[in-house]
Amino acid sequence: MPDPAGPRPMIDITDLWKSFGAVEVLKGVSLRVERGAVIAIIGPSGAGKSTLLRCINLLEDPDRGQIRVGEREMRFSTGQWRHGADRELAAFRAATGMVFQHFNLFPHMTALQNVTAGPLIVKGIDRRAAESEGRALLAKVGLADKAETYPSHLSGGQRQRVAIARALAMGPAVMLCDEVTSALDPELVGEVLSVIEQLADEGMTMVIVTHEIGFAQEVADAVAFMSDGIIVEIGPPDAVLANPENPRTRNFLTRFHRANAASGR
Repeated sequence: MPDPAGPRPMIDITDLWKSFGAVEVLKGVSLRVERGAVIAIIGPSGAGKSTLLRCINLLEDPDRGQIRVGEREMRFSTGQWRHGADRELAAFRAATGMVFQHFNLFPHMTALQNVTAGPLIVKGIDRRAAESEGRALLAKVGLADKAETYPSHLSGGQRQRVAIARALAMGPAVMLCDEVTSALDPELVGEVLSVIEQLADEGMTMVIVTHEIGFAQEVADAVAFMSDGIIVEIGPPDAVLANPENPRTRNFLTRFHRANAASGR
């Protein structure tokens, strides 16, 4: 347990619930992420992993529970919680950068325009300053020469790196990455994972939903296994991935490794 006298975690989630109709997707999830830590979330499809990230970013409204990111906190109660002022919600969301599985770039904008849209529209930053920072971020993800290129002329890996630069352009306190390599051809996965690893080395607080078990073991400070809407097990990567205590974690990893062996991965 963290020292109560020490700094508070960057992300603190308490008893979070979320249903879609009669289907309970999150069932009392609690999670603490220390500043600068990287948490990898693994688990089967339908476990609630992506929904958890979308709730942290308030792309989905939790039914009840509590979320704190940095110094901003939201509490939820079934039938009582309502969106607050637009400014409050925008400030809460701005604390988290979200990178999605399918890029979600604006097809009619160049890479640079995609990266600078948020700072220009949401933050009202001067165009010259926004473009200077945007070019620096594209260089950071290895795409300095693609600033004027449209998404349709970029590979999947390049589009995902533009999406990462776009999220970073808003100056988030944390990054949420939702299966950012699952839509990529295998030969493009490494270029995206290397950018995420670089962010981790720089001390960015991150929560990463991934099926790349080897990457989770190498980069994450802790691995959480989710199943059926709850975090079943969480701990250091070597412990959870090599010697899991929970039978559900063991069964999942056994099936995962068998599937990879069968596919030649």
